[in-house]
Amino acid sequence: MLKHLLIKNYALIEHLEMTPSSRLNMITGETGAGKSIMLGAVGLLLGNRADTKSLYNENEKCVVEGSFDVSAYKLAPLFEENELDYEAVTLIRREISPSGKSRAFVNDTPVTLDVLKSLGDHLMDIHSQHDTLLLASNKFQLGVIDAYAGSQSLIDSYVGFFKSFRKKKKAYDQLVNESTELQKEAEYNLFLYTELEKAALKADEQQQLEDELATLEHAEEIKLRLNESLQLLSEAEFSIESQLAQVTHALSAAGKFSGKINALRERLESAVIELQDIGEEIKKEDDQIEYDPEKIQLTKERVDLINQLQQKHRVASIEELLVIQQNLEAKVRLVQNMDDTLTDAKNELDEAEKELALAATKLTEHRQSAFAGFSKAVVEIVRELGMPLGSFEVSHKLVPPTESGVDEIGFLFSANKGITPRELKDVASGGEFSRLMFAIKYILTDKTALPTIIFDEIDTGISGEIANKMVGMMKTMAMKHQVISISHLPQFAAKGDAHYFVYKDNSSDKAVSKVKLLAEEERVNEIAKMIAGASPTASALQNARELLQQD
Repeated sequence: MLKHLLIKNYALIEHLEMTPSSRLNMITGETGAGKSIMLGAVGLLLGNRADTKSLYNENEKCVVEGSFDVSAYKLAPLFEENELDYEAVTLIRREISPSGKSRAFVNDTPVTLDVLKSLGDHLMDIHSQHDTLLLASNKFQLGVIDAYAGSQSLIDSYVGFFKSFRKKKKAYDQLVNESTELQKEAEYNLFLYTELEKAALKADEQQQLEDELATLEHAEEIKLRLNESLQLLSEAEFSIESQLAQVTHALSAAGKFSGKINALRERLESAVIELQDIGEEIKKEDDQIEYDPEKIQLTKERVDLINQLQQKHRVASIEELLVIQQNLEAKVRLVQNMDDTLTDAKNELDEAEKELALAATKLTEHRQSAFAGFSKAVVEIVRELGMPLGSFEVSHKLVPPTESGVDEIGFLFSANKGITPRELKDVASGGEFSRLMFAIKYILTDKTALPTIIFDEIDTGISGEIANKMVGMMKTMAMKHQVISISHLPQFAAKGDAHYFVYKDNSSDKAVSKVKLLAEEERVNEIAKMIAGASPTASALQNARELLQQD
């Protein structure tokens, strides 16, 4: 419910404030006085876009601010979802700077226009003569039936099953695609894996093989050099060992007379022992190394195999080849297990589809149970509103599952006798559309907590008794919901719990739109003008008083 509205520097409005009644509010005024401008400003609070052309004074910012009592709308989850502070009385503000920058706030927290639109859908329902496209929408019609039938709990249940089904179908379809791709590559992957597995690679063998191959290929030269080394060390007539033995003997003799020389002898003896050990190692190497053409060939083939595999897989090490082997093994096993995986996924999908179908059937049956009662209620009201031969039906057909169910709803209408009801866009005039929409909203007032309802000149094209009945229905609606009606009819104006008069003030250099809450006698005068023109007669004034006194 709108508790307070502030508009500053918007179009022809310099500064406007109003505190509407919680029940039925009537807004009247001459054409062009600014009533539609007020609706445009309110639209900014609902997330509509704006530009600097809307500024009354182009050097100052525009501010539109609305205070809403949202305590009856159960909107706390929506606030939480958008990380907003929930307040029972929520303040929404739009600002448009002279540069054209627009900002929106909910309880002083900046929000996007999408968030504002989402919130605005729960705050205000504006109905004008331009709502024909909305009423002709199958989505809107389905929403009307659900509101009338009270389908929300079944919708919530269905949506849960629908999301589960969609998730499982996506997973199954993805598995099918993966299976198809894997099958295409399966034989090649198996070949590559078998080739690597057969190679029996070891992480550190490449360097060892290359060293071994180098030794085998140069075995004769290595043995020659080893024998040469042994000759020099110990086997020649004047070998290093024999000469060092002579040096040791000489130092031993001299060491009897000098401790330093004796220490040198000891060091030399240690070196001799080390040389002898080296000689033994050279002999061992010489014994182990032999020229073996067969072993050379086998080692060479192993090194070539590793190099070929590295080139084939575009890597530089055995470690990388082993990683590729692991990945290929996983793919091979996945193909081998894919049939079981697909079967399990298909079973899950089938079960989810059964659950979805059951939830959809329950929702469909619940919706269908409301068709007759809703149609009857609409017919009763449209006949009261000047279409005595009007007929209305709800068509239905099943469609593939969507998030809203498996039902496509259609409203079929005829205002004339003998004419089979057809789709609204084919048979309803603007005025008929308007009254039909009014009838639907009137019916829904008893079914749901509608937001503030604004009727913009819904009385166009009606008069007399029909006008009386329509405004009477508005009065009934206003007992449970705040209603704001912009009207040109005196019958409407007289029924308001509050009557606002919009007028254009031309007293200064630039015209400005203003609004005034009319006192009792001012209402009499304004309604009399609506009846008889700018200079109302005594009888017009009397008629106005009588209208105000009527229930």
